[in-house]
Amino acid sequence: MSKQRPEPTSLTNTVTPPAPGSAADWTVYIIRCSDQSLYTGISTDAERRFDEHHETHLRQGNKGAKYFYGRAPVTIVYREQHSSRSAASKREAAIKKLSRSKKLQLIASGK
Repeated sequence: MSKQRPEPTSLTNTVTPPAPGSAADWTVYIIRCSDQSLYTGISTDAERRFDEHHETHLRQGNKGAKYFYGRAPVTIVYREQHSSRSAASKREAAIKKLSRSKKLQLIASGK
């Protein structure tokens, strides 16, 4: 039994959501830190990445961002799924350009 790829329905630039648990499932996340700052990043596993950031804060690992040397990650307050690393990186860059008040609005809206 062979699997056939579906024919593309259009040539428009649309994003197809990834299958749950697929390797192409990228998450843009925002972490609230102990100093109330907001850190934005991307990962294929936001929980694992949060743990890496926490270990870096505790000086028990070096895989997390240097941003966490001076502050602890408290909680993930926002997540957004993307089907590719490229799409997630572009969205991460757009979120990082937002003012703090716009980021808080984004978090509150949950969108």
